[in-house]
Amino acid sequence: MAAGSESVELSVAAGPEPAARGYRAGAPLVALAVLALATLALAFHRALGWLWQTWMERPEYSHGPMLPVVAVYLLWQRRETLRQLPFVGAWSGVLALAVAGALGAAGRMGGVYSLEQYAVVLAIAALTLSLVGWRLLREFAAPLLLLLLSIPPPNFILNNLSAQLQLLSSNLGVQFLRVLGVSVFLEGNVIDLGGYRLQVVEACDGMRYLFPLMTIGLLIAYLYRGAAWKRFVVFALSVPITVVMNSLRVGMIGLMVEHWGSGMAEGFLHEFQGWMVFMLSIGLLLAATALLNRVGRSRLRWRDAFLGASAAHPVLAGTVERHVPASFGAACLVALCLAGAAVATPARAEFVPERATFAAFPLRLGDFVGRRSSLAPEYLETLQLDDYLLVDYAARSAGEPVNLYASYYNSQRDRRVVHSPRACIPGGGWHIDRFSRLLVAGVGHEVNRMIVTNGDARQLVYYWFDQRGRHLTSEFAVKWYLLVDSVAEHRSDGAMIRLTTPLARGEPEAAADARLQSFAASAGPALTRYLPD
Repeated sequence: MAAGSESVELSVAAGPEPAARGYRAGAPLVALAVLALATLALAFHRALGWLWQTWMERPEYSHGPMLPVVAVYLLWQRRETLRQLPFVGAWSGVLALAVAGALGAAGRMGGVYSLEQYAVVLAIAALTLSLVGWRLLREFAAPLLLLLLSIPPPNFILNNLSAQLQLLSSNLGVQFLRVLGVSVFLEGNVIDLGGYRLQVVEACDGMRYLFPLMTIGLLIAYLYRGAAWKRFVVFALSVPITVVMNSLRVGMIGLMVEHWGSGMAEGFLHEFQGWMVFMLSIGLLLAATALLNRVGRSRLRWRDAFLGASAAHPVLAGTVERHVPASFGAACLVALCLAGAAVATPARAEFVPERATFAAFPLRLGDFVGRRSSLAPEYLETLQLDDYLLVDYAARSAGEPVNLYASYYNSQRDRRVVHSPRACIPGGGWHIDRFSRLLVAGVGHEVNRMIVTNGDARQLVYYWFDQRGRHLTSEFAVKWYLLVDSVAEHRSDGAMIRLTTPLARGEPEAAADARLQSFAASAGPALTRYLPD
């Protein structure tokens, strides 16, 4: 009996494991999913239209149309895993979808297209959460991150980021040229080679492949089967690799211009250089992954690191039709409501108040007499402003001059935004030595105060943002009130005012402050005619 009993136990232990049951999507679930996606597309059709236009017009986002396809492919790769897991749904997804709808409406009415586009990704994530639940949502994390990377950041963030990366690329590129023995002078983003001035703000198309390389870094990190920290490092390395490779490209362009003329920085050859540097950047990212793969105990063969077999899936005993979670049904109703609201709400015309143009701004202000200047065409193309004022004022009682610059926008929607001196001044070769805020009695409000230096030269700068009757010092406050006023008043006009005066050698800062505040007392009342409340 004992032996017989033991043989039975062994027989049971050696027998095959029970087969698991899988799930299949039935017609009701498929129909609801198609309906939900269609209604989301209708609800956010304006945002999707602007996003498509961005993909078509901006080279750094020309890879955008491929990302939804890649996201679907990544999900298809996980189909066997998804077939084994039940969809339980989460009611928090319904709430998140309503929040996405509110953000999209605010972005649409306020003309903040980035906000509306981010709302699209949030809506897709919310709809997914309402269908699969929190536990299974992590299977969709990489595709959702890909969709997020396809959306340009807000311009006031992007402009600051681009300015800093361009400055870093300029400095590293110049160091590269000097190592090779090329005589070069750097002033901000302008590299002076003697016979040719290389404008990095225009010439360094390499910044355009920051976002594509970040996207490829995410894909490599997702497909790589190493430890989680290694995958994070792979993705993070895409940023420094972009900066270093772009710096080498700037140096390479400078070297070729030095030996073969300015044609090396223009035309087909210039574009080809950018493509080659991008391919080399991808190679460096893969090389970094291979190096990380050899670190630590969990080392994989290179083939297995990407192409290794997936975890074995049990043989399914059969499949059952997935039921439709109640939360997903509710989310579909919310999506229908959002689509209806988007269709029923017409696009509102923006109100542009009447104002006198800066052409009539007086050249005599108290003790100061001015002389007009103009911005170079390349700066006008970048700024995309509607009106501007650039005047050098000199006091009749002698002393250092004061430069008045004012930029005005009828509309700050789309990619037309006020540029902050805090981001632009370093591009001209100036270094911000000190930054603070100061209450100026002459204009009756706070201004941003900066001491900037360029070698031995020093300047004192005041600036503020005049936005529909508000005098603001924070770029974030400018964006917030832009959203508020776009919704409440259908307006997005605004201006930036900057006052600059040199600090003579040995001149105390208090004297320069007194000069700017005296000028501000005269210019402030005159500006009110040209800056509508």
